Amino acid sequence: MLCCLSLTAAAQSRFGEKPRLVVGIVVDQMRWDYLSRYYDKFTNDGFRRLIDNGFSCNNCLINYVPTITAIGHASAYTGTTPAFHGICGNNFYISGKKVYCCEDNSVQTVGSDSDKGKRSPRNMLATTIGDQLRLHTDFKSKVIGVSYKDRAAILPAGHSANAAYWLDLKNRCFITSTYYMDKLPKWAQDNNKKLAKDKEFKKLGEDIGLSPYCGTIITDMAIHALHGEGLGKGDQTDMLCVSYSQTDVIGHKYGTRGRNTDDAYLQLDRDLGRLLKAIDDQVGRDNYLVFLTADHGAATNWQYMRDHKIAAGPWNSGEMKKRVYEAISNDSGEDSGYIGDIMDYRIFLDWDTIQLRGLITADMPHLILSELEKEPDIQFAAVYTDLATSSLPPLLRDRAMMGYYPGRSGDIIFFPKPGYYESGSWSSPTGTTHGEWNPYDAHIPCLFYGWKVPQGATSRQVSITDIAPTVCQMLHIQQPDACTGEAITEITK
Repeated sequence: MLCCLSLTAAAQSRFGEKPRLVVGIVVDQMRWDYLSRYYDKFTNDGFRRLIDNGFSCNNCLINYVPTITAIGHASAYTGTTPAFHGICGNNFYISGKKVYCCEDNSVQTVGSDSDKGKRSPRNMLATTIGDQLRLHTDFKSKVIGVSYKDRAAILPAGHSANAAYWLDLKNRCFITSTYYMDKLPKWAQDNNKKLAKDKEFKKLGEDIGLSPYCGTIITDMAIHALHGEGLGKGDQTDMLCVSYSQTDVIGHKYGTRGRNTDDAYLQLDRDLGRLLKAIDDQVGRDNYLVFLTADHGAATNWQYMRDHKIAAGPWNSGEMKKRVYEAISNDSGEDSGYIGDIMDYRIFLDWDTIQLRGLITADMPHLILSELEKEPDIQFAAVYTDLATSSLPPLLRDRAMMGYYPGRSGDIIFFPKPGYYESGSWSSPTGTTHGEWNPYDAHIPCLFYGWKVPQGATSRQVSITDIAPTVCQMLHIQQPDACTGEAITEITK
């Protein structure tokens, strides 16, 4: 009997334990295989510290399409997909109007005189880890987001965050919005003054994201936030959300291989080491929990693939649009106007134009679908409202459904052949892009390190949406309110 009571007391003690700080890190456009590619070149203080002393989920996949930056950040922190959190891309449609994911004209910029601060998380329909942490502690916990991109700072931090900070490239400083505050805190002002004198920063011009030094600037801001807000030093668990975007900008320009990408990840490794050291010094090495993941991966440059006799190629939405118009004009009597947008391998119909011209609205999606299926570089396509009964392979059907939010996601989704991707606005001839279901876009790193994290790895398939419930279970707080993921039991047991 005494033994049972002792075990119960011990269990209750463990149940009440908590880390002083949670640190979420997203590396934009990082493929899972980069961990092994650069392992021997990494220092002992950054990625290798997380890999060697933490837990690695080696088969973490994104379980929706499209695989896009805003969606990935939202999904990792809400534990769910666009079907529930509503962030369907960097841009999508609301009530027929194209909007940027974090667009909010009801707020103003704080920290500069530009309009780059008119941003908030209001378009996201679900709570995040940080929101649940704040709710659990009656808003005594602090939650801060930091990134080069506004969406990468705002969406992870959530609705009730104390602040999110991102770079204003024109004014070359960190800003926020009146959604969070009316004036930058002194520590953030001091950091901006330091940036203004930074000779390396000045040399970069507005191409900051194309330099590995961008990651250094983000790390400096994160460390300033750590110290300035006293994160991890209060009575409640705090959270710091950091996202590194230079890896995405460099990848789009230079691709997944080569010196530029190598330099970006090796510098990021050193910056991670600095960040972890700063957290060690502030809260103690065993008193914080870290997770690191990516919002998406990236395809290998199609020309590089072809040069090595591997099937791949560019795909151009504008050219496809012309061919579809030419084919449909024979049936509809019109040659333009009914495709409003093609974005992230989705077609958004212009329903106002279709109805104005008296076209048969119910048939239009299927007319376009029939032409898409003739495109040589498109492997599958479906009308969103037909997904449940479509002939898509189950894996593609399920990921399309999880990525679909009615009224925001468009009307038709299509899947290029493996190795084929959109060329043009988001990729240079030497670069790459992302957005598809394939492993090169969907297989991402998922590392846990620190407080109560066992050392080891698993090859069991997990999803990006499993990160949030895992962290919440470790903190003994409620999952985000639309969470569909499952806690990774190898870590939480």
